Amino acid sequence: MKPSSKDSSQPTAQAFTALPFLLPALIIYAVFAIYPIINALILSFYDWDGVSENRNFVGFNNYLQIFTQDPVFWTAVKNSLIWVVLSLIVPTIVGLALAVAVNQKIFARNSFRAIFYLPSIIASIAVATIWSWMYNPLLGLFNTLLKSLGLGFLIQDWLGDPNVALYSIFIAYIWQSAGATMVLFLAGLQGVPEELKEAARVDGANPWRVFWNVVLPSLRQTTIVVTVLTIINSLKVFDLIVGMTSGGPGQSTQVLALWSYTQSFGLRDFGNGMAVAMVLLALTLLIVIPYMMWVSRGSEE
Repeated sequence: MKPSSKDSSQPTAQAFTALPFLLPALIIYAVFAIYPIINALILSFYDWDGVSENRNFVGFNNYLQIFTQDPVFWTAVKNSLIWVVLSLIVPTIVGLALAVAVNQKIFARNSFRAIFYLPSIIASIAVATIWSWMYNPLLGLFNTLLKSLGLGFLIQDWLGDPNVALYSIFIAYIWQSAGATMVLFLAGLQGVPEELKEAARVDGANPWRVFWNVVLPSLRQTTIVVTVLTIINSLKVFDLIVGMTSGGPGQSTQVLALWSYTQSFGLRDFGNGMAVAMVLLALTLLIVIPYMMWVSRGSEE
């Protein structure tokens, strides 16, 4: 049976009806999201110090410069990719483990949920201050604790050693971000039908098999959301690094977002800074869009 012309026109009519309600949000999005991106793209083709009235058009020279003459840029790319990979593994696993734990019928589980989530609502610069104190090589918590336990050989300058500084900051990031991941997974766990888990137990499945074969597949959509948000948040990490090392020592903790800011507002080279920002945007899209296409293809099948 062919749909009538009246039925086929209904979606169009509904779209026009919804447009006035969507228009304010679209305008706000265009002004505060689309326009800055377009403006940054335009600036990436100019040589400009951010103050003078004259902007010199240089074409792709800014991109050639950061790709061929800026070693810090490649350090920032490497560190950003390391951060993304670690973020997809460690905070995700920790958040899922916490969600499974606080989803059980345990004493004061709501209090534990609040405690684990609390670091996520603390400002990143405050988190940086807290952990910088704990990493203090002389009076910090970690070195003091290692010394009291007779493990003085492990004492080091956690934020001053180029080999460990990035990973020391990442530990603080885990502490801050795992709670938010926990909340997302907790919402997904509470949506898993109890009947499925009970049926698996009746069939003789142990708790691990129930989790692996029933619970985890049911968390597919939640895992997609967590993965996309994790990639985006990890690529734009900024204030935590600024507050703890400012990209040092020796640019060893430099990332793309911070290097874009440093080029623009520190070195007064907005052309190079915006070129780095465009590379960061492209890198984000190159990771997120193929992943979303793969996920949507899998859900259709």
